[in-house]
Amino acid sequence: MAENEEINTETLQSSFPAGRVKRIMKLDTEINKVNSDALFVISNATDLFLKFLTEKSSEVAIEKKRKTIKLEHLRMAVNRHRPTADFLLDSLPMPPPVQISSKKTDRSHKSDEKKKNSVPAGTRGIDSFFKKCE
Repeated sequence: MAENEEINTETLQSSFPAGRVKRIMKLDTEINKVNSDALFVISNATDLFLKFLTEKSSEVAIEKKRKTIKLEHLRMAVNRHRPTADFLLDSLPMPPPVQISSKKTDRSHKSDEKKKNSVPAGTRGIDSFFKKCE
């Protein structure tokens, strides 16, 4: 039976950089060393989870007859899947409140609003973590 089995010599690679995943894992103070097998499993589990979230968010966007997945679609997809909602819903940024704006001709006021709304809440800290070291 062992003779009939073909050995797959293909190397499996994760779609995430191993060094960054390892650094994120080591943010937990209880983790001192990260085994390469554990790193591989975590990377692939993350990849599968993100594919799942993307598929569910895409379904919501299609239901809403949209071509672009937005934060509201992601929140609805997470909310529909109870196990995911239990740990992820609180971490997602809240959608910006809908404001009925009066028409003003002051362009500087509009540019100030764009600057405020250009960066979603909660992204500043994690963006600095993922910057490339030079």
